[in-house]
Amino acid sequence: MKLNKGAIFTFFSITIAVLISSLHHYGLLNISNETAIVTRWFGISGLVAFGLRKKTLTAWILISMVIGVEIGHDYPEIGMKLQVLSKIFLKMIKTIVAPLLFGTLVYGIAGHSDLKQVGRMGWKSLVYFEIVTTLALFIGLAAINITKAGTGIKQPPAMLETLPEVKAQSFNDVVLHVFPENIAKSVAEGEVLQIVIFSIIFGVALVLVPETKRKPMVQFTESLSEVMFKFTNIVMYFAPIGVGAAIAYTVGHMGVGVLINLFHLLMTLYLALIVFILLILLPIALIVGVPIKKFIQAVAEPISIAFATTSSEAALPRAMEAMERIGVPRKIVAFVMPTGYSFNLDGTTLYLSLASIFVAQAAGMEISFGHQLLIVFTLMLTSKGVAGVPRASLVILLGTAASFGMPVWPIFIILGIDELMDMARTAVNVLGNCLATVVVAKWEGEFDKNADNKEIEKI
Repeated sequence: MKLNKGAIFTFFSITIAVLISSLHHYGLLNISNETAIVTRWFGISGLVAFGLRKKTLTAWILISMVIGVEIGHDYPEIGMKLQVLSKIFLKMIKTIVAPLLFGTLVYGIAGHSDLKQVGRMGWKSLVYFEIVTTLALFIGLAAINITKAGTGIKQPPAMLETLPEVKAQSFNDVVLHVFPENIAKSVAEGEVLQIVIFSIIFGVALVLVPETKRKPMVQFTESLSEVMFKFTNIVMYFAPIGVGAAIAYTVGHMGVGVLINLFHLLMTLYLALIVFILLILLPIALIVGVPIKKFIQAVAEPISIAFATTSSEAALPRAMEAMERIGVPRKIVAFVMPTGYSFNLDGTTLYLSLASIFVAQAAGMEISFGHQLLIVFTLMLTSKGVAGVPRASLVILLGTAASFGMPVWPIFIILGIDELMDMARTAVNVLGNCLATVVVAKWEGEFDKNADNKEIEKI
């Protein structure tokens, strides 16, 4: 392979930066902190040179994450002030979600007038969601029992048995939360599931009106979908800045050292998620015949956005567009993806089973396997349909602790690194929902395996 000068500079600068920084970190090289900082930025300049050659959005997002870590580490005050840039990006993304879901869902239903297929997609999606999330719960349970990350943790003397006030959700609250009372309010509050319910009913109603009344609205929703995808493309030019700022803020206000304090728990979650991907998601992809290389290229960008911003919503428009581009029909993407955001949170459900047993271990409680299974089945029910509830994971953890007589102080410890844990589980949520759209499309016999992949390579 022939290397040009740019590639040689990239390799050289990164190698030198990593070598010198490592030697300095372990006390094997006596240089000042300022020299170490300059060396790291020299390595980053090599990454920037790589980005200028590659010219892909995914590459620039990953490079901006590295730059964000460095800014947050070297200049934490500046890093924390950069949060405003990440908030701008998230606000722009949130303006896309509601009109995009409405346009794609209504057109997917009314544009084809096939209500039977909507019903089929509904039960197939729910069956798939239930199986996969149940497996995620058991993997989380196995992981925390193997590592015993909560064993030996002592309650800090100053830590009170209090947590930020969170209203517990009853079963009725969860069910009522699914249905919108005011669609404008649902849009304003970003309630994805409520928007989905409204759009589905609207699409069904549109099918039932005469052709002369239906046609203009179908054309409008088709145009709205196309415009919102273009809108997404424009906003994505700001993605590297927003993502880099989000990482800079996280490292700036938490510090890289926070990884050391709860490294055992953090690694347990990350390794469990990797096992889930390799043992559950990958075999599913191979069994149904997902084009793995094309799929990875498509999901790389939305997953990196989800990881950096800890927001599934931020990745939703790009994920929908990517799945359509690799061969999933828009009507399936529009139905399965947003529904999965409430019922197919693989990363979150795995985290919940792991965190609940961690609380018991930290409290010194001996819990039998049967008792653990009871906790898992309780989580299986309580974790469904609460994605729109603010601080849903905290609500569920508190409810589980109360139901099984556990103390709540270990949850405080988890909250200390929750943002770092949220990065991984949000990324897995997005990956799982992307795969779910392909699975349902294959199940329906509508996946276009000959879809052009050139656009993915350009982005």
